Amino acid sequence: MEYVYAAMLLHSAGKEINEDSVTAVLKAAGVDANEGRVKALVASLADVNIEEAIAKTAVAAAPAPAPAAGAAPAKEEKPAEEEGKGEEEAASGLASLFG
Repeated sequence: MEYVYAAMLLHSAGKEINEDSVTAVLKAAGVDANEGRVKALVASLADVNIEEAIAKTAVAAAPAPAPAAGAAPAKEEKPAEEEGKGEEEAASGLASLFG
């Protein structure tokens, strides 16, 4: 993931995404850059329009609409009676382990 982040950082800074620049960013971040991975990343991004890819991703990952004001919470609450039963059953089950 850090390799992609390095490329995105270079892109947002308006720098060329090449092996030397990606390696420099990774080293600056304290990552021991793998030469093969760097080459693969640069090669795979050679024909990619990053701005277009970001725009498509931003549309696909649009957030879900917020719930309407005053909407009831989705969580259902158990009656206090049922909660106590579960704890009692768990305690009796544990007691059987110890004789």
